[in-house]
Amino acid sequence: MLDIKFIRENAELVQEGAKKKRIDFDVKKLLLVDDKRKAINQDIEVKRAKQNEVSQKIPKADSIQREALIKEMQPLKEEMQKLEEELKGVMVEWQKLMVTVPNIPDMSVPEGDSDKDNKEVKMWGKIPKFDFTPKDHVELMTNLGMLDLDRGAKVAGFRGYFLTGDGARLQFALWQFINDFFQKKAKKDNKWIPMIVPSLLRREPFIGTGYLPQGEEDLYKTQDGQYLSGTAEVAMMSYFMDEVLDKKDLPKKMLGFSNAYRREAGAHGKDTKGILRVHEFFKFEQVILCEANHETSVKLHEEIQSNTEEITQALGLPYRVVINCAGDLGLGQVKKYDIEVWLPSENVYKETGSASYFHDFQTRRLNIRYRDEDGKMKFAHSLNNTALSGRPLMMIVENNQQVDGSIIIPEVLRPYMEGREKIK
Repeated sequence: MLDIKFIRENAELVQEGAKKKRIDFDVKKLLLVDDKRKAINQDIEVKRAKQNEVSQKIPKADSIQREALIKEMQPLKEEMQKLEEELKGVMVEWQKLMVTVPNIPDMSVPEGDSDKDNKEVKMWGKIPKFDFTPKDHVELMTNLGMLDLDRGAKVAGFRGYFLTGDGARLQFALWQFINDFFQKKAKKDNKWIPMIVPSLLRREPFIGTGYLPQGEEDLYKTQDGQYLSGTAEVAMMSYFMDEVLDKKDLPKKMLGFSNAYRREAGAHGKDTKGILRVHEFFKFEQVILCEANHETSVKLHEEIQSNTEEITQALGLPYRVVINCAGDLGLGQVKKYDIEVWLPSENVYKETGSASYFHDFQTRRLNIRYRDEDGKMKFAHSLNNTALSGRPLMMIVENNQQVDGSIIIPEVLRPYMEGREKIK
């Protein structure tokens, strides 16, 4: 959410940002509703002042004057009640519009309509060249007893799956590697805090992080009005909801682990084979809260991006980094990088994670503040990035396959796999 004062002072910039993001938003409509909100509030305040003035006279008045003053206050009271009722309706409309105001993309964000217009900024690693026809992860993992899609569909329905045997062991190894990676980071700056977070959450955290109201169709909802989250970011960001942080503790760096659930409502018929696009998976997420400073946000954005690149490089996976065009940014994102890892079976790079920063878009909605050196209360800035999603597992399998159908285990994972070099 943007500050209404900022929106008023920069209406053209906000409208241009919405246009750049390809989001249908009318800033003039919001300002008209805000004018009405301010006018009613002002009218109420004037009447309240008059009411207070009369109320102070009543105890000092005689019985005749008191009766006259009470009679004088009656229509004033009725007018105030009508105004307050009108204000409630205006506030509902105002709040609905406020939560749909898109954040303004950074100047470095390229123009574009969709992910097809994202700009490649980096490549790393060599795409493997096989002297045989490479298999996809489904065939490889099924043959090695690592994956069971048939029973997954029987038990969980479409996109259901079981990781079995070495499939589960390799997944556990990845999780242990990520945990150790960030423990080493924590020893250096004493900041990274591991968290296991809930994925069944109230509605408010989703509104606060910007996933609602726009993304409702992609969320699973329970009969109790709660939602299943598609990322640990929602719970981690809301951990400090309605709190005032101590500036000396900033930045707060958190590594969260949770189940993740996505309906994939807009992906009908897309990536239906294997475990590339599933309804349920596990995910490590980096989340940072920092001071309200653009340069600090940019620096930390590069840091969390570097963390995920280090992890991907350690796993030996060839990848590229793209900067997302404006049309591929979410409502609150100022700038975003995607990491895309090579998938041999499809001869293409596939996204495995995204690094974003938001300025105070999320923290303003979640009311996360800190007191600056001058005593002024400010909303913190927020950032997040995927440390590990479910997809690198299949990328490891496909990129490290051998002619006999075995899989070379990345060296950094071998200590977690009894020192084994191969799955065969």
